[in-house]
Order: sequence, then C-alpha cells, then structure tokens
Amino acid sequence: MIDHEYFMQIALEEARKAYKKGEVPIGAVLVVDNKVIAKAHNTREEEQQALNHAEILVIKEACEKIGFWRLDNSYLYSTVEPCVMCSGAIVQSRIENVIYGTKDPKNGCCGSKINLVSSNLFNHNANVISGILESECSDIMKQFFKELREKKKS
Repeated sequence: MIDHEYFMQIALEEARKAYKKGEVPIGAVLVVDNKVIAKAHNTREEEQQALNHAEILVIKEACEKIGFWRLDNSYLYSTVEPCVMCSGAIVQSRIENVIYGTKDPKNGCCGSKINLVSSNLFNHNANVISGILESECSDIMKQFFKELREKKKS
C-alpha cells in the first residue's frame, strides 16, 4: 500500500523551497515501486523559463534517471492540480497515477477546468486522486499570493 501523505509531504518540502525563492510554491515528486525517483519545484522565475513547472522538471529528471521516456507504474505527486502543459506531459510520458493536493480552479486539467489526464480521447490516461494534504497545499499557495499582493501594494 502506497502512503500518499508521506510522498505529498516530500512534494510540500519542494514547494517550500520554491516559496523561499519567490517562485509559485508548487512541488512535485515522482515515485516508482514506493521509491522517490525524482523531485522538483517550480523554477520559472529563477531560470526565466516558461516550461519550468515542477511537474515538467520531475518528469524530465525521472526519464533521465530511468533512461526511458515511458514512466509506467509511476505515481506523480503535485501539491497543486497540474495545468494543461503538465497534464499533456503526464499523458505523453505514460504516468499511471496523478495525486495532487489542492485544486486549481483557473488552470487545473485534472478535473477543475477539464480532465485531460483521464480523458479517453487519448491512447493513455491516468488515474487521479485529489485532496491529499489539501489544506497544507492550499495554505502555502494562499500565503504566497497574499504576500505577493501586499508587496505590489507597497
């Protein structure tokens, strides 16, 4: 039995790293056979790279470590519901399970706006579990954007 809360805590540690850097605090972890294969956090601002979402970075690192682009039998943990770009990468890399903390009603593509990763329109789809450590994942995002708004006012 896989301990979703344990792996989401690791994703939250990654989100805290992003927070400290002034990045949108999203962390991701990729797990195979109950082992962390890769972990990452957003570095879009730091690297000035639009593609540097936590999920994209963790998929890239996992593929490099495994030496194969197919991430069969894997679990991707993200503190926030993946966006359309990340959801496309999830489908393309054949990730089997997506577990996320808090919904993203503006950009989420695992059920909020659309459900790209579970769609039967593609040759692969993923199982989705949401709400793991939801309040912790939501709180860090709310705090980050609250501070950002306060900085903009002053």
